[in-house]
Amino acid sequence: MEVRQKTISVLMFPWLAHGHISPYLELAKKLTKRNFSIYFCSTPINLNSIKPKISQKYSLSIQLVELHLPSLEGLPPQYHSTKGLPPHLMATLKKALDMSSANFTKILEHLKPDLLIYDFLMPWVPEAARRMNIPAVNFMIVSTVAIAFVVHRVKNPSEEFPFPGFFFHDYEKLLLDKALEDGQDKYKFYNCLEQSCNIVLMKTFHELEGKYLDYLSVIFKKKMVPVGSLVQDPVQEIEDGSKEMIKWLDRKEQSSTVLVSFGSEYFLTKEEREEVAYGLEISQVNFIWVIRFHEEEKTNLEESLPPKFIDRIGERGIVVEGWAPQARILRHCSIAGFVSHCGWGSVMESMKLGVPTITMPMQLDQPLNARLVEDVGVGLQVKRNKSGRFEREEIAKVIRELVVEKNGDVKRKAKDMSQHLINKGEAEIDKVVNELINLCEF
Repeated sequence: MEVRQKTISVLMFPWLAHGHISPYLELAKKLTKRNFSIYFCSTPINLNSIKPKISQKYSLSIQLVELHLPSLEGLPPQYHSTKGLPPHLMATLKKALDMSSANFTKILEHLKPDLLIYDFLMPWVPEAARRMNIPAVNFMIVSTVAIAFVVHRVKNPSEEFPFPGFFFHDYEKLLLDKALEDGQDKYKFYNCLEQSCNIVLMKTFHELEGKYLDYLSVIFKKKMVPVGSLVQDPVQEIEDGSKEMIKWLDRKEQSSTVLVSFGSEYFLTKEEREEVAYGLEISQVNFIWVIRFHEEEKTNLEESLPPKFIDRIGERGIVVEGWAPQARILRHCSIAGFVSHCGWGSVMESMKLGVPTITMPMQLDQPLNARLVEDVGVGLQVKRNKSGRFEREEIAKVIRELVVEKNGDVKRKAKDMSQHLINKGEAEIDKVVNELINLCEF
């Protein structure tokens, strides 16, 4: 077999959110080890945040390319990212991104990559590539079952989803309807999938979501290609301030502690914070709780919690604002479970590291992700009440079931899933490389 000599140049363009940029960067790193060179395009504010994650060995093979958005009222450059973006400015950010299409086209014309890998909500990206005869591939970083659910709803709104275990409760439907009420977003989402050249890349693995990959392949008449979990190496996550947290974990017994985090872009309401706080207190289980607030929400951490909560939990818990080294915490031997919103990145991380998930989905695709976690047996559900609210007693009950009563079945399945992913290595990436090479004509 002839060995490929030519390096393939790829322009990668993720949506302007950390949860999208991170897996794109992980895929970029894996491709560079296989004779690909990467141009990584985003706004300056986003690129500045990932520079520390590009070590010396990637500095020549991954080049950062700045995309400048137009100046719009109320949207300064620090808001050219979803991180810290006030919710009322999301529509403005999307508008600014759409208005940057001419700037992006100039980048494409200048770089002339062999291949373009792009995200959702930006149909003008593959359109620009097609005009220049550059193959363009959509890379979706959310769960395949969630994409299948939305696609089915767009194509067959009057029919039930063909996988009955996946549904939305009435209170969840309200959140989904709100997210999908912009018909333009639904069009952009669907259009990006339709324009993908022969294949679509999916952040998943076949053993977990094979039937949903097959379902989408039939609908779009394209091959759905899993790229694996793309979980960042925890060793890379060490940052100032995290060492004390790891030392605190070192003092805890094995499998005695839970990590509690609801993602980088969901902010608990005052009521939700109280129920989680009292649930953790009632459980009597050790915990690290990561809390985030809107940048516009000027809140003192201790004042945002129930009175004297910090005093009462004492050495049993840590409450940290903003950031914590999630993967590094999850792989620590004292961690028994992950109380999670079930964002897809967190689901992949906990599966890769063999940590059972306690599911508390909050919005968008998260309820479907949570049902997948429960369906494959690697998590336990915190049920909401009839009004759709979480209650402290239920939160405490499920935490204790996993940590104190030691639900062995869930723990065993989580470890088995992790071992399976470790054994597979990077088999998915090798298949992805073959598919991408086939798209490029030399």
